[in-house]
Amino acid sequence: MQFPAVPPIRSSVQASQSEGSTATVELPAPPVRKPMPGWAVLLHNDDVNDFAFVTRSVIEFARLPHPDAVARTIEAHQSGVSMLLVTHRERAELIQDQFQTRGLTVTIEPAR
Repeated sequence: MQFPAVPPIRSSVQASQSEGSTATVELPAPPVRKPMPGWAVLLHNDDVNDFAFVTRSVIEFARLPHPDAVARTIEAHQSGVSMLLVTHRERAELIQDQFQTRGLTVTIEPAR
């Protein structure tokens, strides 16, 4: 099968180059990536759960190292609430659900 011959197309870039000027090709601006808004994951104190249990849950779900998990658990115990981390909304909701399956009170709110 043979395709019909297509005549060459002379673009404005080719025309300006043949006339001796420099061709400039304008590229579209790259898309601007906006960071996702942050959501704070807040651990609340309760009188039901054991300190070690809460600390292990913070390590497992918030992925904090042991010293940080202990510090956040102490802060929640002493002041009533502690911010565990700031992340995107979907992950914050997942972490909240994971804590709630263990009977721990965790809320999320837009980060300031």
